[in-house]
Amino acid sequence: MTRITGSDDSAFAATDRRLFLRRGLLLGGAVMLGGPLLAACGDSDSSSSASSSASGSKSFGELTLRLSWIKNVEFAGSYIADSKGFYTAEGFSKVTLIGGGPSATPMETDVVTKKALVAISAPDITGAAVAKGAPLKIIGAQYQKNPFCIMSMAKDPITKPEDMYGKKIGVQAGNESVWAAYIKATGLDESKITKVPVQFDPLPLTQGTVDGWFSFVTNEPNTLRLKGFKVSTMLLADTGYPLVSETYCVRQDTIDKQRDLLKAFLRAEIKGWKASIADPALGARLAAETYGKGLGLTTKEQTLEAVDENKLLVSADTKKNGLFTITPELIEENIKTLKYGGLDITAAKLFDLSIIEEIYKENPSLI
Repeated sequence: MTRITGSDDSAFAATDRRLFLRRGLLLGGAVMLGGPLLAACGDSDSSSSASSSASGSKSFGELTLRLSWIKNVEFAGSYIADSKGFYTAEGFSKVTLIGGGPSATPMETDVVTKKALVAISAPDITGAAVAKGAPLKIIGAQYQKNPFCIMSMAKDPITKPEDMYGKKIGVQAGNESVWAAYIKATGLDESKITKVPVQFDPLPLTQGTVDGWFSFVTNEPNTLRLKGFKVSTMLLADTGYPLVSETYCVRQDTIDKQRDLLKAFLRAEIKGWKASIADPALGARLAAETYGKGLGLTTKEQTLEAVDENKLLVSADTKKNGLFTITPELIEENIKTLKYGGLDITAAKLFDLSIIEEIYKENPSLI
């Protein structure tokens, strides 16, 4: 079998690792938001000096956005909003994009402590923090579908959950909780599937050591395709595990006191992401050559990721209602999915879509 080698291996491994650490190990960090941290920071009613007097004045001061991982194309819309001046046009004097990583504090921690005004996260992580008392809400979702998938070789594709029966599936330690929840959600008989502990480089899949591989649909499949391998993917979201992702997480008091600021931020993000959807290569170039320069990213691979990312951003519902909106039906599906992972939380405690809904009522041309 062909061995996966090349100058971009270290970058691939690093980028790969973030996909699983973020959705797995950082969940544990989010749970730790209770206790002393909230006692020290969670009860403050003060607003940032840069924006406390800016409501309705188009003078919001500096904006700090905490990204959920390294500065790759996953945040293309924000790069475009920054580089094209969409944030400044909405009243922000400066925008700071804080990258994440396996050694970084959880995204929710940065929002609770006011290091960042907004963070990009996921319902399971934010929900775990809320369950521990963090004063947080999700105000919109970039991805209408979770990017997790089961990747297989095209010559022996896994196209439905039952196709995994009698096969070996590589699952990383950081993904055990998602895997277990998916098994429950789909009603699969786990005894008929051989789960194989693996690391992050999907080499075992290309060698036939395993038949399926837990991955992000935007990442490893495209990396393998660029290396000449033909692969197939099955989204968990399409097969019994609906969950939005890349969600906007903010403090409750920010919603209460800085509503106009959040609207300005989301309008800039909408414009940035619409530009990325129209031209996937634009954000890819910004990621590889500017915002993520030095990370070993290539415009070619990042463009492939952006194309697949757009498929997660755009749905029939967002075409009708606008980017980042979540229908009541999808919210209820998310709440049900979270319960499979052991998180029992109500929609009202986790989501507040009133701001994004107001934006489109006030600016229907943004849809």
